Amino acid sequence: MPGSSSTSSCIITIDGPAGTGKSTVAKALADRLGLSCLDTGSMYRAIALLALESELSVEDGPALASLAATADLRFDWTQDPPAMCIGDRDISARIRDLDVSGLVSQVAEQPEVRRVLVEAQRRIAEDHPRLVTEGRDQGSVVFPDADVRFFLDADEAVRAGRRSRQMADRGDQVDEQAIRNDIQKRDQLDRSRAAAPLVQPEGSILIDSTRMSIDEVVDQMIRLVHRETGHHGEDIA
Repeated sequence: MPGSSSTSSCIITIDGPAGTGKSTVAKALADRLGLSCLDTGSMYRAIALLALESELSVEDGPALASLAATADLRFDWTQDPPAMCIGDRDISARIRDLDVSGLVSQVAEQPEVRRVLVEAQRRIAEDHPRLVTEGRDQGSVVFPDADVRFFLDADEAVRAGRRSRQMADRGDQVDEQAIRNDIQKRDQLDRSRAAAPLVQPEGSILIDSTRMSIDEVVDQMIRLVHRETGHHGEDIA
C-alpha cells in the first residue's frame, strides 16, 4: 500500500459537505502523492447500514456506538481504493444507496458513535502515517495538526448533479430531486449537530470546485501541498 511502509509521516485532510467529490479527489490526490487514502464517511455509512439491518434506531447513540465497537468493521487495503468491509463482506457499493445515505447524518450526529470512529481513524493513521483522509471533521477534530488541511465546497445543484452521475455510472436508478433533497437534509444536519459539526477548520485552505474539474482540483491541491510542505515533485517522500 502506498505510504504504509514509510517512516515519514504526512497527513492531508479534506473536509466538506456531501457531493463535493471528496472521495474522488482524495483518491486521485493520494495516488499522485504516493499516499494511502481513507474515506471516513464510509465508516459512518457502514454503521447506518448495520442499524438498518438490525432495525436499530439511528437516534440511539449508545447502542450504535456498541455496534460500531463490536462490528468487524475494516478496510481491505489490498484493493484500490480500499474496500469498506464488515468481516469478509464488501459493502462498498451497498452503503452508497439512498436508504443508507438518508440515515448517515443522523448516525454521525451521535457523539458516542463519533468517539468510537474518531479513535478508529486515528489508529488507522498510526498504521498508515502517510495518508490523505476525507470526511466532515478530519481537519477540525480528528487531525487538527495535519500537515495540510483542505475544505472542499461546491454549489448545491452542482453537488446533486455530480452525485446523480456517480450513481448512474454504477447502474443505479437516479432521482436527481431526491438526491438534491438528501443533500439539503444532510447539509442541515451536518452543520447543526452538537458533536463535531461540519465547519471549515480555522487555518484550512478553501477550494470551491463548482466550476472546476476533478483534475483541476487535484492539480491545485498538489501545488498547495508542495507550498505548505516544501516538497516538490509528485511523490512527497
